Amino acid sequence: MDKTLTFQHVSYLWDEAKAAELAGDEVALFIYRSNLLGADLRLTNYAGGNTSCKVAETDPVSGQPVEVMWVKGSGGDIGTLTKAGCATLYVEKLHQLKHRYRGLQFEDEMVALFNHCLFDPKSAAPSIDTPLHGLLPFKHIDHLHPDALIAIAASKDGEQIMHEIWGDTMGWLPWQRPGFDLGLQLEKIVQDNPHLRGVILGGHGLFTWGETSYESYLNTLEVIEQAATYLEAHYGKTKPVFGGVQLTNTPDDTTRRQQAARLMPTLRGLASQQRRMVGHYTDDARVLEFVNSNDLPRLARLGTSCPDHFLRTKIRPLVLDPAQVQGDAARVKTYLEGQFEAYRQDYAAYYERSKHPNSPAIRDANPVIILLPGVGMFAFAKDKQTARVAAEFYTNAINVMKGAEAVSTYQGLPEQEAFDIEYWLLEEAKLQRMAPPKSLSGKVAYVTGGTGGIGKAICEELLKQGACVVAVDRDRLEETQDELRQQYGRDSALSAPINVTDADSIAASLQASVLQFGGVDIIVNCAGLSISKPLADTTQADWDILNDVLVKGQFLVSQQAVEILRQQGLGGDIVNIASKNGLVAGPNNVAYGTAKAAQLHMSRLLAAELGPDKIRVNTVNPDAVLRGSKIWEGAWAQGRAKAYGISVEELPQHYAKRTLLGEELLAEDIAKAVRVFVDGSLSKSTGNVLNVDGGVAMAFVR
Repeated sequence: MDKTLTFQHVSYLWDEAKAAELAGDEVALFIYRSNLLGADLRLTNYAGGNTSCKVAETDPVSGQPVEVMWVKGSGGDIGTLTKAGCATLYVEKLHQLKHRYRGLQFEDEMVALFNHCLFDPKSAAPSIDTPLHGLLPFKHIDHLHPDALIAIAASKDGEQIMHEIWGDTMGWLPWQRPGFDLGLQLEKIVQDNPHLRGVILGGHGLFTWGETSYESYLNTLEVIEQAATYLEAHYGKTKPVFGGVQLTNTPDDTTRRQQAARLMPTLRGLASQQRRMVGHYTDDARVLEFVNSNDLPRLARLGTSCPDHFLRTKIRPLVLDPAQVQGDAARVKTYLEGQFEAYRQDYAAYYERSKHPNSPAIRDANPVIILLPGVGMFAFAKDKQTARVAAEFYTNAINVMKGAEAVSTYQGLPEQEAFDIEYWLLEEAKLQRMAPPKSLSGKVAYVTGGTGGIGKAICEELLKQGACVVAVDRDRLEETQDELRQQYGRDSALSAPINVTDADSIAASLQASVLQFGGVDIIVNCAGLSISKPLADTTQADWDILNDVLVKGQFLVSQQAVEILRQQGLGGDIVNIASKNGLVAGPNNVAYGTAKAAQLHMSRLLAAELGPDKIRVNTVNPDAVLRGSKIWEGAWAQGRAKAYGISVEELPQHYAKRTLLGEELLAEDIAKAVRVFVDGSLSKSTGNVLNVDGGVAMAFVR
């Protein structure tokens, strides 16, 4: 095979030095190849496709060499695949299953039999695609869902186009749901045509192979490159892309994102009627080209073709009219409510038309993908990663439609086929095996002072419980975001700058939160500072900054956040971090103590006002959290030490000894108190105060 090392439409990532390190270990090279293929989203999306290799292993029972296939396990992702994520199966036993296969009506029973073919019983669960790899004779196989190939596979004239590009070196199999029968068809087409370099599965994807990992990798890239080059030559050649531009007067980037941020809380509230959802927004150029086009209504209605796309994005998106989402907020909400209800009814009708006697019950009928001309695409799902990946998959579907329409006519998956995949009993079983959601799954927390000791601890505690978190503060933003994402996942956290005394700054940080996650559910007012001085030494500037940051800041953040909570209509939580000093009078503390008392009473006032909106407002009162706290890095510690006639070093023990429990307080203790207020444990509590001070009798509320 001639080596083609220069590509325009795919990424050639093979490193000869790295491959040389792995030489002699075919499985390691297979994992390496898989990771390279998964690193380029033009080749396949997250968790899309699968790869395999066949190697000689020593049978642990007979001690004789046997052929074993390593293949990506069920639910894995080739971009992050490791050996632990692979299923290993006896190739001979997979072939022996031909004698057990009873036909298309009995496809599902074959999946359980795959487990009896496992070489290593502890390996990952085999996927439905296992026989598609196992029945082919090749050592290394790649099954991917590249946009360029699916564009041809989903074209009315796809098979003819295939021959125009590759002659007789590629094979074609019409659409069929993955399973053992499709594996048999793959085996037969290769036996009948031994010269093939690959097979296109109609409406689905690509199979390519090679005798080595490198040959398979190169073959895969070359086929995809040739398909993409063919499509590129046809864009706009005989007809405008997507029928030409329908919406020409589109907003600029800033205006577009402002419009998206205004709509997202309402969209999120409507999408969360059955289960609270997290949102994702994109105004990617490919998305805008599609949503602003004349062909948007026709193509969006057809739905997606590739099963991987469809399973992530539902039967079809909800398309909104840009003229109806402008102006009066009440009128816009009424319009959106009507659109969601119409979508739900349409989905229910699709379910009723397509269901079988043994079909699982209808699932959430709300849209996953929402398209708005001039603005872009919104996706809503159970968590941020799922929402982002759904948007990526629909972007892939857009690429497919663009290519198919350029060279032929796009064909979506037939409705009954789509239903049979969505409500496949094997897919239902996979859903049932998923771990139950964590207590804060689907919720978004916005934490002021989020990069400081207590604030960061709160962020971490809420992340542990499944929440997405926005840490807003004045400094340490990038450092905190990187740390949180590294520990809790790339989709888990966002940091944004804020000045809590400035309404515009607050609005900007809340807009960033909405665009990132779709809205907010939990507001934690933790931003603060401390100044400890006697009355005579307290300046007006001291008084002003304490009351601006602690009182005005809490007021402004709560005021703007409540607008979003009300727009969502899902209730919510505000937790204000005040202080024991809001209840206890101490020396040299007039400005700080007064501000903390104001925070405490504001919380009670807001609880009384916001109860009808199901917005709970509660207060956590810490005392003397020294370790990791920004407050104790400055003059406050010196001031408190002076007030008590001790050294700064003696403060931790001083505060511990004066408590009833004799315990030093940590930032994690405050974070857990916040969590209890928002995780459902105290869902019927509002206007409450939780002291986390080790037990200070003077601070007892009653």
